Amino acid sequence: MRTRVAVAFTGPSGSGKTTLVEKVAKALVPVRKVAIIKNDPKDKAHFDVAGKDSYRFFQTGAEVVVTSPTRTTYFSHREKRLDEIVNMVNDFDILLVEGLKTLPLPRIAIFRNQIDESYFPCSEAIAVDHSVNLADYAIPETIDILDLNDLDAILAWIEAHAKAI
Repeated sequence: MRTRVAVAFTGPSGSGKTTLVEKVAKALVPVRKVAIIKNDPKDKAHFDVAGKDSYRFFQTGAEVVVTSPTRTTYFSHREKRLDEIVNMVNDFDILLVEGLKTLPLPRIAIFRNQIDESYFPCSEAIAVDHSVNLADYAIPETIDILDLNDLDAILAWIEAHAKAI
């Protein structure tokens, strides 16, 4: 059985989490099987268009799977634990998790303009851009500092720190 690994990304709304996960996934997809889990804690995500079949089916309260030649989409009304999702997705080498900061995974916190120090206890690294003055913060020595715009360095950090699951 091959080793599957995971890493998580967290940060305040608008910090660039989704953009970074997208860049990481695009870089890894040619060489690895990638799965992504995105947390939507405020139930703001819209998955389908009102009136279409999958939307109508989901509105019934049923669990819905939509298949096509190019994708399979699973809509659920039930919260799933990480292990349940991992078992459901199953065929991947690396799992990228956006959010879910209580999961015990190596985590990169993303910040722009300012750092929210409340993320330090659940982060092994922070990724910032030029808008953040690191000298303004007491960043624990145990937290790695990454350049948000240096994808190669972020990929190297992920390779070195992703956790086997």
